[in-house]
Amino acid sequence: MKQYELLTIFRPNLDTDEIEKLIEKFDESLAALDVKIVSRDKIGRKKLAYDIKNFRDGYFVDTIVTIPAENISELKTQMKHNENILRTMFLEVSAETVNA
Repeated sequence: MKQYELLTIFRPNLDTDEIEKLIEKFDESLAALDVKIVSRDKIGRKKLAYDIKNFRDGYFVDTIVTIPAENISELKTQMKHNENILRTMFLEVSAETVNA
């Protein structure tokens, strides 16, 4: 399995408790897809470079995961259909980059 960096931008109008609940729910769906979380960095609320769905900022969460190749498209579909997620970025990373 390869490692990927998953950057997720949540809606800024959610409070911290709601975001924590969303992350927990998201972790459950990741576990169902045989995804293992290597690390997570809750970056917090940041200003966006441009408006997304009329929001000027968002709550950023950066997660390093390992996932089987056959489950990547299902994960992307689940993220796309979640109304609380403004944007996602999914990049393949090498193990050396993660450990550096």
